[in-house]
Amino acid sequence: MSAELHSENQLGLRTQVGIVGAGPAGLLLSHLLYLQGIESIIVEARSRQYVEDRVRAGVLEQGTADLMIESGVGERLKHEGLPHYGVNFRFGGHTHRFDFRELARGRAIFVYPQNKVVADLFDARLVAGGRIFFETEDLSLADFGPGGSKSRPKIRFRAGRQSQEIECDFIAGCDGFHGVCRPSIPTGALSLFERIYPFGWLGILAEAPPSSDELIYAYHDRGFALLSMRSPTISRLYIQCKPDERINEWPDDRIWQELHARLATADGQWKLTEGPVLQKGVTGMRSFVAEPMQYGRLFLAGDAAHIVPPTGAKGLNLAAADVVVLARAVKEFYSSNRPDLLENYSKICLRRVWKAQRFSWWMTSMLHLFDTDNAFDRRRQLAELDYVTSSQAAQQTLAENYVGLPMEPIE
Repeated sequence: MSAELHSENQLGLRTQVGIVGAGPAGLLLSHLLYLQGIESIIVEARSRQYVEDRVRAGVLEQGTADLMIESGVGERLKHEGLPHYGVNFRFGGHTHRFDFRELARGRAIFVYPQNKVVADLFDARLVAGGRIFFETEDLSLADFGPGGSKSRPKIRFRAGRQSQEIECDFIAGCDGFHGVCRPSIPTGALSLFERIYPFGWLGILAEAPPSSDELIYAYHDRGFALLSMRSPTISRLYIQCKPDERINEWPDDRIWQELHARLATADGQWKLTEGPVLQKGVTGMRSFVAEPMQYGRLFLAGDAAHIVPPTGAKGLNLAAADVVVLARAVKEFYSSNRPDLLENYSKICLRRVWKAQRFSWWMTSMLHLFDTDNAFDRRRQLAELDYVTSSQAAQQTLAENYVGLPMEPIE
């Protein structure tokens, strides 16, 4: 890779970085590039409303929250984000709290819905005059592969009824697991690692004040449950279910009954607050990594490159970490004629990705019931829960991972 790729933008659809996908990864990357004087264009298959309305993760690591604030898109986060300095495990009817102030040097997590992250980034990009194409069709990529081609990478699509082509120096594939960027890489160029879990999460959004000030992860012989929240008046709750569960077989009363059973305490003093169910759905669970996260001048970020089960609350945070590395590498390419950071993008990101995969798998395997579980496995899980809630070293390991590991060195 040489620094000869850069050229001044000309009239028409030409830019330095073409970004596919207007989710949090693509928007954050475009914003970070803008702050460094680097132009980008975003291409999105869906409407802005659709992207903003998607119900996704609601937990930001300390580093992700800091990044938003430091980059100028965290004003609403500072006022509406809910800082949590602990998280709870509940099993055997007893609750065990992990104190982040003590265990993670005062770092915290922030409950702040992904749709608000996306809205904040949309507003910032549009105020700055960022170019975003929504509701595009027939998207394809060309001329991004390695080798001696002198052609610039291209993103082709239709918008409105017009065919469009963006020429750029680099393409960032931020279009999610089902997007077109990863499948555009030639067969055999990537190694794919995947684990499909034999269960899913049935999640509800309820108009009810959260029944706990902090998240509760519950292990129960009926299956896993999670109490989370989106705001002081909106609760987000989950129960373990079959991955192909039919949502119409779960009326609201049945869901609440199951939540009461799985989240109950032994003394019966804790109460779950109910309220009208605003949304509900079933999400399957998988772990997935594509290696490497780059091919030629195409760089994958976020869900296009990796998926984690939501148990560890790492998906959005991993995407943010990816684009921090990519934005820095692109900056050094243009400002210092350094291609080495771009060449090492995948290596740098994958160290963090696999650590997050390990943590998410560990949380998932410790807290969920598996189809093959037997009496031995149940006892083993309970022993692990007992250990992690009673050992200072184990508690510190969980807390450090949960609030977010330090960024991998980029130099």
